[in-house]
Amino acid sequence: MDDMHHFVIVGGGAGGLELATKLGNKLGKKNKARITLVDAALTHVWKPLLHEVAAGSLNSDAAQVDFRVHAQQHYFEFQPGRLTGLDRSQKTITLAPINNRKGEEVVAARRVPYDTLVIAVGSTTNDFGTKGAEEHCQFLDSQLQARRFHQSLLNRYLQAEHAPEGERDIHVAIIGGGATGVELAAELRYASQQLESYGLHNVKESNIHISLIEAGGRILPALKERLSAAATRELNKLNIEVLTSQPVTEITDTQLTFAESEPLNAEIKVWAAGIKAPGFLTELDGLETNRLNQLKVDTTLATTLDDCVFAFGDCAECWNEGNERSVPPRAQAAHQQASTLYKTLVARLDGGAAHQFVYKDHGSLVSLSDYTAVGSLMGNLSKGSMMVEGKLARLFYVSLYRMHQLALHGFFKTGLIWLNDRLMRVIHSRMKLH
Repeated sequence: MDDMHHFVIVGGGAGGLELATKLGNKLGKKNKARITLVDAALTHVWKPLLHEVAAGSLNSDAAQVDFRVHAQQHYFEFQPGRLTGLDRSQKTITLAPINNRKGEEVVAARRVPYDTLVIAVGSTTNDFGTKGAEEHCQFLDSQLQARRFHQSLLNRYLQAEHAPEGERDIHVAIIGGGATGVELAAELRYASQQLESYGLHNVKESNIHISLIEAGGRILPALKERLSAAATRELNKLNIEVLTSQPVTEITDTQLTFAESEPLNAEIKVWAAGIKAPGFLTELDGLETNRLNQLKVDTTLATTLDDCVFAFGDCAECWNEGNERSVPPRAQAAHQQASTLYKTLVARLDGGAAHQFVYKDHGSLVSLSDYTAVGSLMGNLSKGSMMVEGKLARLFYVSLYRMHQLALHGFFKTGLIWLNDRLMRVIHSRMKLH
C-alpha cells in the first residue's frame, strides 16, 4: 500500500466528496491508488440546502452523508481534521489537533503525506469588514452554523409565544440579496406560516417581519432583470420587505444602520452577502492567492507554483480563456471541475496529460421555498438562454440536488433515497421544531 500513489483531498463539500467517490470507485476499488479525504466535519450536507436547515424545513440528520460510512462503501479513507499547514518540499500536510467540547486534546496534530494534493475547502461569508457584522450577525457557512441559527430562531419563537400581546413581534433582517438571501427569506416565511399548526397559537405569521437588504440596485444580480423583478414580486406577495440600494454601514445588537436612510430594527440578523476563501490558504507554503484568499490555478486546476497541488471550487480562482470573469462560485462549477480533475488524476497515474477545464454555464435557479422558483437555463436546452419560472423552475431546482446524489450514490441508491424522502414527508412533520 505504501508504494501506491496517494491522492489526498482536503474538503468534503460537493466537489471534494464527488471527486473522492469517483476516484475510490475507479482506483481505490482495484488497489491502483490510495485516496484519502480530509474534512473538519464528520458529515456532509449539500451547501445549497443550508438555508432550509436554518429555517427548520429540512432535517439535516436525514440529508447528511456520513464521511466514514461513505468512504468504506466507496473504497477511500477518511481522516477527520482541519488543514493548518503545507510542506511542499516534503509533500506533507499538517492537520490541527482534535479537541473535545471541554477543550481537551483527543487527537494530536498529525502530518499526512501525499503524492498529489487537492484542496477543495470551499468558502466562507465575506462581511467586507462591516462594523458589527461579525459580532451581531449569524452566518450560514456550515451545517453547525445553520443548526445554531435554527435553535436561536426556535428560542425566539418560544419567547414570543409566552410574551404579552404587543410584544410578540420578531424582526429578521437578511443582508444580501443573492440566491442564499432570497431563498432563506422565502423559507423563513414558509416556516412562519406553519407555526400555529404545530401548537404555537400566540405567534402569528403577521408577527414575523422579514426584511431582505441588498446593497445593489436589485436582488439576484446574477439573473436576468426580468427574473429579478419576478422574484421581487413573489417576495412582496409573501409580505417580505425588499430593500435595494441600501448598503449597510454598521450593525448593532438591535439595529442595522444605512448610509442614506433610517436605521432598521432587527433582533435576528443574517449576513448572506459575498464570499471569500478561508484565510489560512494565504499561508500555505507560498502558494499564490488573490485578494479573496482564493488559490490561483491554471486551466488544468493545478496551482500556479506546484503541479502536484490542485485546487477547485469556491477556494480557487480559475479563468477560462477569453472570459472577463473568473469561474463563478457555484455548485455546478464545482461539479464540472470535479469531473475534469477526476480525468486528470486518473491519467496522472500513467503519465498522461492533464485535462483542460472549460466551464459551461448551465444557468441559475433560485427556489422560493414551496411557493415557486425562478431562473435561467442555458447550454444544450437552447441556443441562448431560457427563462423559467413556477413549477417548471422548481422541478429543475430539485433535480440539481438529485444530480449531486447520483454522483455520490449511483442510480439505484439515489432512487431509494428519493423514495425514502417521499415516505418521510408523509410520516414526519414538514418542520423541525427541536
